[in-house]
Amino acid sequence: MKGIIFDFNGTLYWDSQLHYDAWIEYSKILRGTSFTKEEMRDKMFGHTNADIIEYAIGRKPSVEVVEKYANEKEALYRKRCLVDKENFKLAPGAAAFLDFLKENNIPMTIATMSEWDNVEFYIKEFKLAKWFDVDKIVYSNGKIPGKPAPDIFLIAAGKIGLNPKDCVVFEDAIAGINAAKAAGIGKIIAVDSIEPIEFYRDIDGLSGIITSFDEVDKSMFEIPSVI
Repeated sequence: MKGIIFDFNGTLYWDSQLHYDAWIEYSKILRGTSFTKEEMRDKMFGHTNADIIEYAIGRKPSVEVVEKYANEKEALYRKRCLVDKENFKLAPGAAAFLDFLKENNIPMTIATMSEWDNVEFYIKEFKLAKWFDVDKIVYSNGKIPGKPAPDIFLIAAGKIGLNPKDCVVFEDAIAGINAAKAAGIGKIIAVDSIEPIEFYRDIDGLSGIITSFDEVDKSMFEIPSVI
């Protein structure tokens, strides 16, 4: 494998419970009842805010409605992140793994369905520019279809100059795993940040499951030579 594309939420940053809690609270405001666990798994993780809001209210929302509701929900989420000081950090083993990739000049980027306000927040708080070219981070800009559409991974592979088949994707969400499959990604590794590990064992097309980035087999990568 020549390069890596990381999902972010629930993958490099284990914040799924925070998103879960924020959407549980906010979905009750939107429709009178909270999302169930199954709805969260099927309709939220890996999807755009526009898709989630449309599902919650049962109709296609206007751009203004999406912007209003999404901004309110994400502000609530970011507040929860800052309060949860114990868990406000990169995933286990992630920093050391990113150091390894950077030191060995392995192309990498992030492909997240988070919107720019959150991405900017992550770049600042986690100092992501230490490892990533922030201009190559792919995020939900209102034009890219949400996962499980393959577009975001195809764009991300192009940003790092690679064919999708030469890339590894790290993902936690079913929608993201399906998007990676549809994009023709060479290896897909599930990051078990919140689900029981048995949940991933029944998914076809995975090359592995990790519970920490310390578990990644580094020998899979083609190390570029430096002249």
